[in-house]
Amino acid sequence: MATIEQLGYSAFFIALTCIFAIVARRLNERLSKDGLVKELIFEAIAAAELCGCCFELIIGKVIVTNAVPRMADNFGVATYAVFLFTLTIWWGRNWGSATACPYTYMEQIVEGEVSFKEATLKIWAQLMGGCCIFRYVQLYWWLELAETHQGRAFEDCKADLQVNLYLGAFIEGFATLCCRLASKVISEKDARFGAFIDSFIGTSLVVAAFNYSGGYFNPVLATALKWGCAGNSALEHIIVYWIGSCVGAVLSVPLFKTATFRDMFLVAKAKAE
Repeated sequence: MATIEQLGYSAFFIALTCIFAIVARRLNERLSKDGLVKELIFEAIAAAELCGCCFELIIGKVIVTNAVPRMADNFGVATYAVFLFTLTIWWGRNWGSATACPYTYMEQIVEGEVSFKEATLKIWAQLMGGCCIFRYVQLYWWLELAETHQGRAFEDCKADLQVNLYLGAFIEGFATLCCRLASKVISEKDARFGAFIDSFIGTSLVVAAFNYSGGYFNPVLATALKWGCAGNSALEHIIVYWIGSCVGAVLSVPLFKTATFRDMFLVAKAKAE
């Protein structure tokens, strides 16, 4: 079990990453003109912050029976969950309109809220931010300040999928569907502690999927952390982490509008109140 000192190094890196992201957002707000380019930069910053923090959260992630991500392996599942829960709330309050997640724009395409061209550019910006941040992460790991960083900077990665390809895609898709539906319900009801409830649901689903698909529920995050890792081909990665998650998210749009769903989670509760 790792020491509190080593946990401190991980916490410091995550905090430092969030601070850099704050500075970058403020600079973009001041120096960039309002418009698409400014929004693309915000997306890249959000994706970089997300992936930078998650690289540290799941550094050296090895999935075997009863195993969990590196931070969870070293500091306990509860510690990992607390970090993820807290970060999710933080990101929700600091990213503004940026999402760092491709399927939010796919949902908007379905809703007719954004053009295909604009959505494609924003997804591209997310990928650039998420993938390029690894060099910054690698530099910190190269310093090997903590025992958990030793040999990690240039270590070959391994894929997290531990189940059948299509089962993995189903897990990512179904969990994403649940997350998106929960977020939509919370948003429409304007729940008092909505951000905390949303974060709790997302964190719980991630922890539940640890030993199966890895629990990414975000194509950009999965690509930044696991693209090209041993164990999955490029096509398998796309099927599980892109098609799986995106199909789940897109399905949430019509499902949320069905009378049955709304009667169950919105209308009935409204009457009760």
